[in-house]
Amino acid sequence: MAVDKTPVLKRCRSLDLDPTFLGYDKKSKRTLNRRSRKLSEYGTQLREKQKAKFIYGVLEKPFRNYYKKADQMKGMTGENLMTMLESRLDNVVFRMGFARTRREARQVVDHKHILVNGKCINLPSYAVKAGDVVEVKENSKSMQRFKDIAEVTNGRLTPEWVTVDKENFKGTVNALPKKDQIDVPVDVMAIVELYSK
Repeated sequence: MAVDKTPVLKRCRSLDLDPTFLGYDKKSKRTLNRRSRKLSEYGTQLREKQKAKFIYGVLEKPFRNYYKKADQMKGMTGENLMTMLESRLDNVVFRMGFARTRREARQVVDHKHILVNGKCINLPSYAVKAGDVVEVKENSKSMQRFKDIAEVTNGRLTPEWVTVDKENFKGTVNALPKKDQIDVPVDVMAIVELYSK
């Protein structure tokens, strides 16, 4: 399995992205000493795609598959793509506050700590549907890791498309997120234009 081992803050700097979107509250003190060259149209589109891939932790091939699927669905391709990325299990775990960062959410899912409708699911890319109940396994709740996570994520706002009982590490997906409920700084139209060439 391919893993992107680029330091997070370095990648955030190069993509001009705020680390808080990934769950990190650190800020890089370094500044890029690059000459500010104007990006071409293709360069801008590519950067937006790289941002989306980096935020959600998706590699090129699965990302392209998401795009193809989104293109075949009814409605706007860009909105469909963002809804599919946002409803990945690892992202939902992060949004519910059961992990500090999206990377940690992926690991929590991988290590079989998460139940969806009472079933153990260890696929970070699992597509969560409206009405699904996502919770941390009963014997995992007492782990120090989850106590630490609860402390850090306690003040974090949860999106309106999920309802969370933070004390019991249990949440419900009320509905799939709509375009205006996704607060990720990605220009989806640029991604659509890039793939539709």
